[in-house]
Amino acid sequence: MKKNRLWILLVVILFSLSLAACGTTAVEPAAEEPAAEAPAAEEPAAEAPAAEEPAAEEPAALTYEDLVVGFAQIGAESEWRTAETNSILAVAEELGVELKFSDAQQQQENQIAAIRSFIAQGVDVIGVAPVVESGWEPVFQEAKDAGIPIILVDRGADVPDELYTSFIGSDFVLEGENACEEMAGLLSEEGNIIELQGTVGAGPAIDRQAGFASCLEGYPNMSMLDSQSGNFTRAEGKEVMEAFLQTYGDQINGVYAHNDDMAIGAIQAIEEYGLVPGEDIKIVSVDGVKGAFEAMVDGTLNCTVECNPLLGPQFFEAALMLANGEEVPRWIKSNEGVYCQEVAAEMLPERQY
Repeated sequence: MKKNRLWILLVVILFSLSLAACGTTAVEPAAEEPAAEAPAAEEPAAEAPAAEEPAAEEPAALTYEDLVVGFAQIGAESEWRTAETNSILAVAEELGVELKFSDAQQQQENQIAAIRSFIAQGVDVIGVAPVVESGWEPVFQEAKDAGIPIILVDRGADVPDELYTSFIGSDFVLEGENACEEMAGLLSEEGNIIELQGTVGAGPAIDRQAGFASCLEGYPNMSMLDSQSGNFTRAEGKEVMEAFLQTYGDQINGVYAHNDDMAIGAIQAIEEYGLVPGEDIKIVSVDGVKGAFEAMVDGTLNCTVECNPLLGPQFFEAALMLANGEEVPRWIKSNEGVYCQEVAAEMLPERQY
């Protein structure tokens, strides 16, 4: 009996194990979910372009109304000089330029003092008609150091090129050459000439003498009898001519005067001496002022070589260009001609000086 129970128990255990084995289902491992991809590294955002700074505006160009100019004039030794002064003053007023004007009364030291005054006042440009060529370098250097450009008007100065910006005026050497050619024609290339020079050391006097002398070399039968300064004035021209007449008398065939005022003074001396100016003694001068045209109409002056004094427009145009940092020509030449008796009556009404 006991044996049977064991057998039955064994059978039951085996049967239970069999059922358990049949009912067990293999569980497959769950498929691994793919690992989440790491978020892509964010590219740094493009930096916004830096805002461009607005370009600095260039200062507006100066106009004539903005311009402050100093002008150191020689004085009023002749009609020509007075005409130049009037041109400078009138054009400044017309354009609205603030002009600081000085009359040096023929004294270089007065011109130098005026220039130093202009520098102290801080003008934009300085114009000067040098009474003589030498002695300007120190004060011109002062102007350069102050950044103020200098324009030479109608006369040159013996200074280094960098101390002035431009020269406005005539070719004085050519004027002398033209005067010589006219004299050669009047004298039929034969005769004795006396010369009334301008102010000793002045650019026009130096160059007009050089031009005439150079041309005279081509005329072997014409000679320079004597030469002396009449200082560009009518009174001194008359005085020097009186002395020449006392010394040379009727040996004088021609008079070459560096300006019309001296020529008119010489005409007075010749008439008082008892000779006929324009006939007994031929006269050629330089400038072309109205008084010279009147003398040609009267027959006492034979010819005048023009040196145009109406430089105001050219001067202020150059001054404005320089004040605005622009370049100007090194030599701004005047437009000029040669006038003799044949055209004097016709031209006289048109003369502005």
